[in-house]
Amino acid sequence: MIRLKNEKQINAIRTSCKALSSMYRELLPMVKPGVETIEIDRWVHNWIKKAGGKPAFLGYGPRKNPFPNSICISINEEVIHGIPSRRKIANGDLVSLDCGIDLDGYISDQAITVEAGKVSPEAHRLNEVTRECLYAGIKAAKAGDRLLQIARAVQGHALSHGYGVVHQFCGHGVGLEVHEDPQVTNVPHGPNPKLAGGMVIAIEPMINLGTGDVEILEDDWTVVTADQKLSSHWEHTIAIFPDHTEILTE
Repeated sequence: MIRLKNEKQINAIRTSCKALSSMYRELLPMVKPGVETIEIDRWVHNWIKKAGGKPAFLGYGPRKNPFPNSICISINEEVIHGIPSRRKIANGDLVSLDCGIDLDGYISDQAITVEAGKVSPEAHRLNEVTRECLYAGIKAAKAGDRLLQIARAVQGHALSHGYGVVHQFCGHGVGLEVHEDPQVTNVPHGPNPKLAGGMVIAIEPMINLGTGDVEILEDDWTVVTADQKLSSHWEHTIAIFPDHTEILTE
């Protein structure tokens, strides 16, 4: 069931989203060669706590194997849900960061992919196009239009550059929980409800240099490209109003 948010709820989600975007702005200089990803996780955890929030991803998931950290950090062929560790970021890495903040029960969600040091031209282009896919999807998210218009915009832009579009994972409703209905796919399949004022969704293209197929590692979290080629991931939380669409995590 799609949960439409009222003005008070959207205002509270917006506050959480602004906090998350502020965190990213402060975090960006830290994402560089030589830094261990667990250092980034610790910094993020402390920042969120000082801001009066809770890391929305920490402990999320199945009881037997909840996500163990405050931010997902996925490098190169890792698409999403990478677990921070003692691994050091290397020059030329594509580092995807995905994080959410629970601020007084209101959830924000945003992902960016950072180019660490000097990346290859093909890595840079993939990252640029993936970000363009995100904004193409947002442009297609209008009240009265159908949900799959977002997927058509994302997929169309990615395919025009010869990239693979991840289809096993997708965006989602967000705001009162980490994951809500509807599923916001990046390829046009599944339910196709009309977009309506009060919907808050996370649009998150995951675009691969090669195939769009992915696999899950033995930790049951880390998703990697099936052909081990590079991936990029960008995400915004947006709110749909009857007469406009707002990027809450801009």
